[in-house]
Amino acid sequence: MNSQPLSHAEAKSDTPATETTPATESASIFSLPLTELRMGDPIRWLQLGWADFVRCPRIGLFYGLCFFAMGHALMAVFQSAPEYVLALSAGFLLMGPFLCLGLYDASKAMQTQSHRPSLRASLQAWRPTRGTMAIFAGVLLILEMLWGRAALVVFAVSFTTMPDKANLLAMLLDPENITFLITYTAVGGIFAGLIFVTSVISIPMIMDRRVDAVSAGLTSIRACLQNPGVMLWWGALITGLVLLAILPVFLGLFIVGPVLGHATWHAYRHIVPAPQA
Repeated sequence: MNSQPLSHAEAKSDTPATETTPATESASIFSLPLTELRMGDPIRWLQLGWADFVRCPRIGLFYGLCFFAMGHALMAVFQSAPEYVLALSAGFLLMGPFLCLGLYDASKAMQTQSHRPSLRASLQAWRPTRGTMAIFAGVLLILEMLWGRAALVVFAVSFTTMPDKANLLAMLLDPENITFLITYTAVGGIFAGLIFVTSVISIPMIMDRRVDAVSAGLTSIRACLQNPGVMLWWGALITGLVLLAILPVFLGLFIVGPVLGHATWHAYRHIVPAPQA
């Protein structure tokens, strides 16, 4: 009868079978269950974002000032190089999520710790994941540069000379330039869609879960493919609110910018379930 107790070495040899290997940890990101969304969810995210802004207005207004400054920088570029406006407008939306890191951190603190976060802590939110954030920013920057180059090509093919800044809008809206408008919009839509799909929840996920850039980007793409209608509606809401915010000399960005930042955190938290304790 072999009823002798296991030796220490034998017991130890059985332990690795229950441990999580690196391959399993990597695979868990791609098999991570994502929430099925409804069309009303983006409105709820905005409501939660507004509630967070009201709870910590000092932090929100600080980042709102940053968005305001970015808007005026964009206007300065328009006055000197109008051919870059569409691509740099996308860059404005592209840099927004990185600038919103502090807002994500503030929303996370209020959600998990139930207290008002500090501005100092929000400004340091990028430090724990600076390497991964740099890689992800580099990928998006490459897409932005490709978009800018594609915009220049469309301009070069459509016009023999660069349109005069004084009557730029009138020239672009001329019915004779309808082909240019369609092509320019189509090219911009392709790049904007690619950037949005890749980054819509990636940055808050990197900050929250400390995952690598590839895993975060693929999870963001999965979320959009799983809920295409809702995510398209969310992208349209973001674009519409930003356009409305820039009309009164960019003053609306003081409020809209931070509210969208907080709302993006709640969108991520809703789409990607919280990690198990």
